[in-house]
Amino acid sequence: MMDLVQHQVDGGLNDNGISQQLRSEDGRQNQPQASTNSQQNYHLFFTDIHAALRELTATVTEQKVNIRELTATVTEQKTINRELTATVTEQKMNIRELSATVTEQKMNISELTATVTEQKMNIRALETRLREQQTFILKEMNKKNDEMSNLTRSQVEELRKENREREIAFSAGLVQSGYADFGPFTTEITLTYKKVFTNIGNAYNPITGIFTAPLKGAYMFRVSIHGNGETPATVGIVKNGEHMVIAHDDQAQAAKNSSNGVVLLLKVGDVVYVRLRPKARVAETHDNYNSFSGFLLFPLR
Repeated sequence: MMDLVQHQVDGGLNDNGISQQLRSEDGRQNQPQASTNSQQNYHLFFTDIHAALRELTATVTEQKVNIRELTATVTEQKTINRELTATVTEQKMNIRELSATVTEQKMNISELTATVTEQKMNIRALETRLREQQTFILKEMNKKNDEMSNLTRSQVEELRKENREREIAFSAGLVQSGYADFGPFTTEITLTYKKVFTNIGNAYNPITGIFTAPLKGAYMFRVSIHGNGETPATVGIVKNGEHMVIAHDDQAQAAKNSSNGVVLLLKVGDVVYVRLRPKARVAETHDNYNSFSGFLLFPLR
């Protein structure tokens, strides 16, 4: 009987099949038996078997429910595993991409390191050249300083003399003192400015009224005049016989005043002076209205 029950359970009988088997066994139990005691014992045994089968049926039913739950759980886990597998695959691809990026960055770093190393070498080379140039410049400066310190007193004095020769300036008034009128004349005359205020370099001659250039250079000259009465007051600055500029005033009034100036390029020996124009007159008083001046702006080579 136990083998029968075990076979039926192992064979996968459902609840209805087990109940039918039990009813069949009950029918056989109702057949006449040879012995009453045997029937009672069989009945008790069958009752136990029946109870055991019911317990097994309940257990099988519970196990089926558990199996269905486990099946659902397994299915869910499979889904999760597939998702995890896809995630792992994706992560592996990301890792491969990151590995490729890291490899590329390592190569870039290696190239940059090589470049930095090269630049450091170039900088060291430049620093070396700079130190060499600084050393050379210092040597040259020391050499020049030595040369300057070796100048003799005569050379220094010669330089001072040359500088003094470049200091050229003069200024003079028309008369030494008192009153004087000049003109009018029918021709031009050279005015001699006899009252010397300044004559640095002695390039102006108060006897002839002529300035003679001792150096080649640019010179500034200026003339101022004063007149009175009806006669115009007109003079001109002349270079080597050529008129440069004039100072003129012919207004019909008691006093006439005018002045003018010019910058001239002179060579050594060029002369500059002032000429009174024909039919013009200038008048001098003790106030030195009439003057002639000039100075060297800068020498030329």
